Amino acid sequence: MWAVSAIRAAPSRAPGRCAHSALAQLRGILEEELEGIRGAGTWKSERVITSRQGPHIRVDGVSGEILNFCANNYLGLSSHPEVIQAGLKNLKEFGAGLSSVRFICGTQSIHKNLEAKIARFHQREDAILFPSCFDANAGLFEALLTQEDAVLSDELNHASIIDGIRLCKAHKFRYRHLDMADLEAKLKEAQKHRLRLVATDGAFSMDGDIAPLKEICQLASRYGALVFVDECHATGFLGATGRGTDELLGVRDQVTIINSTLGKALGGASGGYTTGPGPLVSLLRQRARPYLFSNSLPPAIVGCASKALDMLMEDNSIVQSITAKTQRFRSQMQAAGFTISGVNHPICPVMLGDARLASSMADDMLKRGIFVIGFSYPVVPKGKARIRVQISAVHSEEDIDRCVKAHSDERDL
Repeated sequence: MWAVSAIRAAPSRAPGRCAHSALAQLRGILEEELEGIRGAGTWKSERVITSRQGPHIRVDGVSGEILNFCANNYLGLSSHPEVIQAGLKNLKEFGAGLSSVRFICGTQSIHKNLEAKIARFHQREDAILFPSCFDANAGLFEALLTQEDAVLSDELNHASIIDGIRLCKAHKFRYRHLDMADLEAKLKEAQKHRLRLVATDGAFSMDGDIAPLKEICQLASRYGALVFVDECHATGFLGATGRGTDELLGVRDQVTIINSTLGKALGGASGGYTTGPGPLVSLLRQRARPYLFSNSLPPAIVGCASKALDMLMEDNSIVQSITAKTQRFRSQMQAAGFTISGVNHPICPVMLGDARLASSMADDMLKRGIFVIGFSYPVVPKGKARIRVQISAVHSEEDIDRCVKAHSDERDL
């Protein structure tokens, strides 16, 4: 009895004090992490835009119009009047949102129509919408692949592909960036598995280089593999009619699965999708967790994306426009002595190497009226910091020439 009383009488720490101590510990850990980011020169600040997205914008704290050279607004449709009007029309007719996931009461006719339009655009059997392409990548691999299968991924694939692959139970192989000999070696190693899926970005967003899809598809055919391509930085503007890297490289009938976004060239709002074989899309509707547990894409976004696709399918001259402007910027910058990564892609990384230099140069460019952002680790490998310039079809030749001159003037200081 005495022992029990003694135990009961033992002093205890007050719950509030424990919680306060845990919070203080957390703050200390977080501040140490944040200070490490600042000390490495990789701190990312968010500039506040006070206007619509476009080639000319206004930025909080900066007087006058600023030339924007860092948006994924490849076709310049983010603020196009017809795209905006289509969004407003859907907003009025179908409401602000569904307050539901798709399989409960969140599927409207506009969702089915957009999915059918995406499938036609890519010449695939079916398509399924997701809140973003990050969600499409998060949902695909886990639903499709089991421990009997294998997935082979380019080492520089987008973070969303990497994270999506981590979620699945398939055997994982990583091949060196664009290295077909290494991919072939990994395919040989993966022959014992049921399904083999080669996963690659079509265009790599940090370097502006393009996957060798012809060679990838040849290897896939030789070793009985399927090919998945993330086309976020290709859909709408690569290829003769903007269908993407599979069109650009002549392998549209050899790529099995395409994931892409509505948040870049196709209106710039949000949303992603998977398009491919009908049974795969049906399986994703049953098993893809981001689809099953996320609200439906808002009607306004559906309207904007649908109109953007209509405009592109009716007239693809805008594709030729961005190609010419990309070549103008790249050739002038190279003539000025800059190293530009990638090949003939509107993503034009100006390679600087040093993270602090990339960050400070981007800040100084803003003072010259040019909005660009420095990229450094962990977004890109250490020692490969750069300013990523992105060309849009709505940039004028004068805009591009001014951007080149600002880079040259800043370097020559």
